[in-house]
Amino acid sequence: MVRSLRYAAFIAALVPLFFCVPRAHAAESSLLDALSRQAPRVDPNVLGLALKAADCAVASGLPASDRLAVIDYSRPSTEPRLWVFDLTRRRLLFNELVAHGRNSGENMATKFSNRPDSFESSLGLFRTLNTYDGKNGYSLRMNGLEPGVNDRAFDRALVIHGATYVNGQMASRQGRLGRSEGCPAVRPAVAHRLIDTLKEGQYVFSYYPDRRWLGGSRYLKCDATGGQVAKAP
Repeated sequence: MVRSLRYAAFIAALVPLFFCVPRAHAAESSLLDALSRQAPRVDPNVLGLALKAADCAVASGLPASDRLAVIDYSRPSTEPRLWVFDLTRRRLLFNELVAHGRNSGENMATKFSNRPDSFESSLGLFRTLNTYDGKNGYSLRMNGLEPGVNDRAFDRALVIHGATYVNGQMASRQGRLGRSEGCPAVRPAVAHRLIDTLKEGQYVFSYYPDRRWLGGSRYLKCDATGGQVAKAP
């Protein structure tokens, strides 16, 4: 009888470990599940990293955002690989084609850089700034948040803009989209609406399975206890 009571007490002590999930983790999982249902073609692992990076930015003192853009450069340029989510309403707003830099690759982007004049795309977490009318029309400036990875984005004029070479029919004929000088360019037909959705303090997360970046990104290494941004390695 005593042994039975001890066993019952032992099981009761284990139950919270299996069934009680920290609120922050539960909320993050709930949001990930909701957005994944809205966008069944997005890789949930990539989306999870994007949400984690945005949460880490907020934990480090940056303002929260209502919307999040995710670019999965591990996919070919001929596939819609840009998703824009409304985080408050948990809705998918856009799923679009997006170009990469001309020196990042042909149909598949494989090289990324933070160097000026590299004509390569950059990875990591960005925060959007203001809009302007430039040589590519209505455009959206971005601030790269990751030192050594994308923090030269503003100086390199890596902006979101519309481009006629982002064209599905053209891509079908030539086997890839046209390419930019490193900017995440989109179809002209959606550029203005998409830019207005993302302007002024939203987050953009550009992904590729680059081991060095994944292992060193401070926005993917938040301290689980304090929520602070980890120091750069």
